[in-house]
Amino acid sequence: MRTIIQIILFVAALAFAFLIYKSIQNPLDFEKAKTEKYDVVIAKLKDIRKAQVEYKNVYGKYTGSWDTLINFIKYDSVKMVFRKGAVTDSMIDAGLNEKKALRLGLIIRDTSRESVLTSLFSKDYPVDDLKYIPNIEGNIEFHLGATIFTTGSGIQVPIFQAKAHNNNILNGLDEQLIINLNDEKRVQGKYPGLSVGSLTEASNNAGNWE
Repeated sequence: MRTIIQIILFVAALAFAFLIYKSIQNPLDFEKAKTEKYDVVIAKLKDIRKAQVEYKNVYGKYTGSWDTLINFIKYDSVKMVFRKGAVTDSMIDAGLNEKKALRLGLIIRDTSRESVLTSLFSKDYPVDDLKYIPNIEGNIEFHLGATIFTTGSGIQVPIFQAKAHNNNILNGLDEQLIINLNDEKRVQGKYPGLSVGSLTEASNNAGNWE
């Protein structure tokens, strides 16, 4: 009987030790997996921001349409200026400005058009996947929006936002830890996920991870 009790106590001690280990290890594993998933999503959000900035450079505003943004990257072009040489102090002393230096062939400025795709990314970049949150099951899109923000002084500023909720980014990880993380962000008044830009204020298009 004593041996049986000792075996039961030993098994109980092992189970208790395992529970303690899991209570410590689970959050560590969650944090590691979260960081890996966040890194991939952040890289995608940076690409979205890069495309939106170029779109605004061409059209003077941002777009809230994935079809418009993706078609812009795939089929549109941007003006590229090839620069060779610069106006030197000696040229200025000789009474030459950039316009005269160009006319004399002392410096070169050549304008051409280049595909948005190759100017921003590469010809093999998977443009059609830009709108999807990476590394999760199903084609779940980033939320994309754009509008015009009017400042207190009446200035109209184009703004955009792209974002993904933690429930999507961290899909497949410990559900309770995701809930805890979301609750923590809400208490802090922060978005429970990753986002770039803003639809409520004229921002510098920073990501909420920056």
